[in-house]
Amino acid sequence: MGHSNIQWNHQYIQANGIRIHYVRHGKGPPIFLLHGWPEFWFVYRKNILPLAESFDVIVPDLRGFGQTEKPALPDPPSRLVQTLADDLPALADGLGLKQFGVVSHDVAANIIQVYARQHPERVLGLFFFNCPYPGIGRRWAEADTLKEIWYQSFHQLPWAAHLVGYNRETCRMYFANMLRHWCHRPDTFDEDLEVWVDNFMAPGNLQGGFNWYIAMNETRLEIIRKGPPNLPKIQVPARFFWGVHDPVIKIEWADRLGDYFEKYTIRIAEEAGHFVAYEQPEPANEEIIQFFSKISTSASR
Repeated sequence: MGHSNIQWNHQYIQANGIRIHYVRHGKGPPIFLLHGWPEFWFVYRKNILPLAESFDVIVPDLRGFGQTEKPALPDPPSRLVQTLADDLPALADGLGLKQFGVVSHDVAANIIQVYARQHPERVLGLFFFNCPYPGIGRRWAEADTLKEIWYQSFHQLPWAAHLVGYNRETCRMYFANMLRHWCHRPDTFDEDLEVWVDNFMAPGNLQGGFNWYIAMNETRLEIIRKGPPNLPKIQVPARFFWGVHDPVIKIEWADRLGDYFEKYTIRIAEEAGHFVAYEQPEPANEEIIQFFSKISTSASR
């Protein structure tokens, strides 16, 4: 079935002071699918309907991304991380959901770790694809990694969004590089490349995403300077499905998960890079269904 024929159920809600766009399908225990960068809700297009057979699947655009509102950065910018963490319960409250599961990776994985430490009682389970977490520590700045994380500094330049979004060609060039280089098979995203260009050429979407890197810079540099911080372990059950070919969030960095997650399991996605849910949708969907089915069964006892 071509994805252009699917009638996606687009919804909007006012929550935490902004208008949030989300797609929602299915019935059952609620799970949120939360995206990273350079992404928006559509990165989960191969997962939503299969998961909707078992779950109430809610896929928002994060603040600053896609069709969700893009307010200016707070002062100081580092407050954005907590604001994003507050958007999730506000959205859940607006939808009348007390407890929910969360699937996330990349940007959203950072946000949900903050939230799960503050409100573990609301989160049934955490399912992570490739996950930036504090245990990566100084390794972000290792010699072999520096060439991979250049964009995290570039995005903070005041003219970066203008340069990337100068026209469709510059935008396409930028995202084609990311989508091809971060995938195990470089052509994986080719059929959707123009959808990505459309999304990021929409007003405010480049800067909206780049603002995440401005907000995170202080924390990022602190971890590189001082190494992994000591934090209370996240108590919510966690499952990781990590792409072995990710050049940015490397599989070998999963070695300290036990220092930050009390109850976790990990499996390796052998044929995936950074975008596991998109690159390997069938195994990803199976892992998600298996994990949350177990949790929702034990939660309903």
